[in-house]
Parts: sequence; C-alpha cells; structure tokens
Amino acid sequence: MFNIKKTLTIAAGVAGALAFGGAHASADTTDYVVQLGDTLNKISAKYNVSVDKIAAQNNISNVNWIVTGQHLSFATDDTTSTQAASTTTAAADTSSTTQAASTTSSTDNTASTSTQTASTQTASTTTAATSSTTTSSSSSSETAALNALIARESSGNVNATNGQYYGLGQLSAQARAIYGGNTADYNDQLNAMKAYIAARYGTAVNALAHSNSTGWY
Repeated sequence: MFNIKKTLTIAAGVAGALAFGGAHASADTTDYVVQLGDTLNKISAKYNVSVDKIAAQNNISNVNWIVTGQHLSFATDDTTSTQAASTTTAAADTSSTTQAASTTSSTDNTASTSTQTASTQTASTTTAATSSTTTSSSSSSETAALNALIARESSGNVNATNGQYYGLGQLSAQARAIYGGNTADYNDQLNAMKAYIAARYGTAVNALAHSNSTGWY
C-alpha cells in the first residue's frame, strides 16, 4: 500500500537539503547537495578540500561539470587547522628562542662592558700610582743632589764667598747677573742656583755627577 506519510517525509528531507546546501554526515565526512551556480572550485574553497579530492571521492571525471541537486560526499581535510596550530607553535618557539638569545646577548655585553670598565680603571689607577711613585722618587733624588751641592759649595752659608763666587751655590758674578742670587736671602740664592743648574745641566743629579767627576759644576 502506498505510504503517503513516508513519501512526504522523504520529500521534506530532500527539500531541506536543497535549501541549506548540504549537511555534515559525521565529524570527518561532508554530504553536500549541489546548488544552482555551484562549481567544484566554490565547494572546494568553502570546505577547504581540493577539487581533485572531491572528484576522486565522487567518481567525477569532468571537474568542470556537476549537476544541480547532485549529492557529493567527501572527507573534511583538517590539515589546515593542524598546520596553523603547528605554525603558531613554531612561531612562539622561535619568538621565545629569539628573546632568550637577545637576553643572553644583552647580559654578555653588559658583563663584557663592566669587565672592560673595571680593567680600564685598574690599569689607570696602576699607571697613576706608578707615575706618582716615579715622580716622588725623582723629586727625592733631585732634592738630595741639590743639598749635596749646597753642602759642598757653601755648607749652607748664604754669605760664603770665594773670590767672585758667592752664596749657597757659589755662583760667579756672570751667573748671578743672569739668574740672580746677589742678595743674602736664602730663597733668592736657592732659586738662582736651581735656574743655573736647569740651564746648564738639566737636573741637580746631573750637576752633582759633574761635580763628583771634576770638582766643580
């Protein structure tokens, strides 16, 4: 006996499928009813499934020809989602690695700069200390040589005379005319003696060496 209710139910199901353009049969497979104006390219783009895959799974030999109302069944391709997740993860890993490398590089540069600064300061301090020691030693030698010359020439007497030679350093009249030291002032005679030594010998050490060698300076 012809079942009117069953026929109407089937018709309603087909009409529903035509109205909504297809339905998912499962999580991995899609059943699609071709609509007016559809092409495999459109369906492929909509469901992210290749044209060749749809054609192969539905025995379509001409990918440019499908019929309105035709049922297409094809597996949904989840590769894109997987690839997107993989790309996101890789990008995050790359970003983390880059940041870590940048932080390490920054730390290394800071440590290197601090080490160089400390090294430079240490070297500068050492040089300054050495220079100070050398200067102090040279000054002490000069003072000792000058005192030795004064003791030898006049025993420290500003009024000591020996013919034309006068004062602490026993300078000649000609030398006193140039460098001074004609008064009985100790500092005046000392400065005149220093000026004479600087002009003739450069240093008191050199003047003393000459005096030791010749008996005069």
